[in-house]
Amino acid sequence: MRRGGPSVLGIVLAGGEGKRLMPLTADRAKPAVTFGGTYRLVDFVLSNLVNADILRICVLTQYKSHSLDRHITTTWRMSSLLGNYITPVPAQQRLGPRWYLGSADAILQSLNLIYDERPEYVAVFGADHVYRMDPRQMLTQHIDSGAGVTVAGIRVPRGESSSFGVITPGSDGLTVERFLEKPVDPPGLADDPEYVFASMGNYIFTTKALIEALQRDAEDESSVHDMGGSILPQLTQRGEAQLYDFHDNHVPGETTRDQGYWRDVGTLDAYYDAHMDLIAERPAFNLYNRSWPMYTHSGQLSPARFNAGGIASESIISSGCLIRGQVTRSVLSPGVVVDPGAVVQGSILHDNVHIGRGAVVRGAVLDKNVEVPPGATIGVNPERDAELYTVSKGGVIALGKGQQVS
Repeated sequence: MRRGGPSVLGIVLAGGEGKRLMPLTADRAKPAVTFGGTYRLVDFVLSNLVNADILRICVLTQYKSHSLDRHITTTWRMSSLLGNYITPVPAQQRLGPRWYLGSADAILQSLNLIYDERPEYVAVFGADHVYRMDPRQMLTQHIDSGAGVTVAGIRVPRGESSSFGVITPGSDGLTVERFLEKPVDPPGLADDPEYVFASMGNYIFTTKALIEALQRDAEDESSVHDMGGSILPQLTQRGEAQLYDFHDNHVPGETTRDQGYWRDVGTLDAYYDAHMDLIAERPAFNLYNRSWPMYTHSGQLSPARFNAGGIASESIISSGCLIRGQVTRSVLSPGVVVDPGAVVQGSILHDNVHIGRGAVVRGAVLDKNVEVPPGATIGVNPERDAELYTVSKGGVIALGKGQQVS
């Protein structure tokens, strides 16, 4: 935070494998996956923290982190003159020759970061969600409440609860009475039984409470050493946890349509659907809000070019693209080439994908450097696609980085 305000250290948890997002995570950590044409997933949490003047941030990494580390170090350069920084922190095995046992263990093994910085509060945020949020508003509630931890929650249909940590608030609407990690059949909310509060994976801790909770957890041999599975239930039992309702958060430039938007894009279907949210005439998530910008760096490329009758509609076309075919309801990352006669519909094409002359691509996610030969089809013959490629439950076809197209 700025001089004169409370001191806050940001810790971003970016060490997960992202198995449910395969094959996009076959060669990179999930927070490094491209989103919205030019962004990486980690850019959204970092943008929110930086916009809120939380300018000292450690990103804890572990699996296949090279792409993520490089993106952070080349893109997220803060003012060293003012002592600000965003730095990737790999697993350091400070407590012995072992990797992180869970997200709580990741912070435990990185307590030197907190001891060195000596903040009053620690904001522990996840790295792979798409949303806008002003963490200062959550911090204000946390400070006023005197809680050990405040957890951000968002209402989701009760049927989706098995994908999230579920928060049961007390009668005051703030105190967390129960925290259940991915329950199958949790109770609904008192004012809306068909909904529950899902944890967004964003927590603000009073530093003393965090350190003590991590130390207690480390001594518990039965613990899974996870923030949602271990630390939050522990602090809930001690009466030290509070809920922050994400619906109450507002950022400059928001619209009535995208206020409160938050998506966990941990599966191919969720990842695909979130992209479709971007390209509507009134997008559910607006990338063009200049009052609360999402930051990234996409390289020095020439503007997109349309030749030979190439057209695009209801789409996002990044710089460096060459469109000579037809593109509809799609998101194209930098350097994509669509040759004459090719058709791309409802698809997400990552950097340097090349769609050959007369090829057809529908309902697909193609990772970087995929080359679709002239006349080839993806998304036309479901049985053939299922034999050759990854197909999600919702029918999204996904090809990994540089995967061969038959």
